[in-house]
Amino acid sequence: MHTILSLVLAGLFALSCYAEAGAQNAKKPPVRLLKHTTSQAYTVQTVSVKVGCFPPKLRAILAHISAKTGRIPMVTSGLRHSGRSHSQHRHCNAADIRVPGLSEQAIIAAAQTAPGIGGIGRYCNGIVHVDIGPKRRWRHC
Repeated sequence: MHTILSLVLAGLFALSCYAEAGAQNAKKPPVRLLKHTTSQAYTVQTVSVKVGCFPPKLRAILAHISAKTGRIPMVTSGLRHSGRSHSQHRHCNAADIRVPGLSEQAIIAAAQTAPGIGGIGRYCNGIVHVDIGPKRRWRHC
């Protein structure tokens, strides 16, 4: 009998908490989400990929690729201090990306039409490099 009473009281307590939470949420104004922001135009492969320093021009290129392909690019590398001294990655002006479900050629075709695009590179592993540096093209295999 004690167990049944405990279960009934626990159920009543849970219902009262649920009703109170619903009443509090009803008083809050609805949250409006921004529809088109460049931060939603790409994702990162892992939390260790540094993209917070991307300049607006690079974010706009990623947004352009997203709009052209209808898919969200995944940044696999952003700011990095290792590598070549003239790398745009050292200045946070470059992104290595993949676009799940798209070929390198489709990604490059979209990138080539982006305003302000500088370098576009291809790697053998399916990753495409885009940056806002000088205009140049390459393929590393």
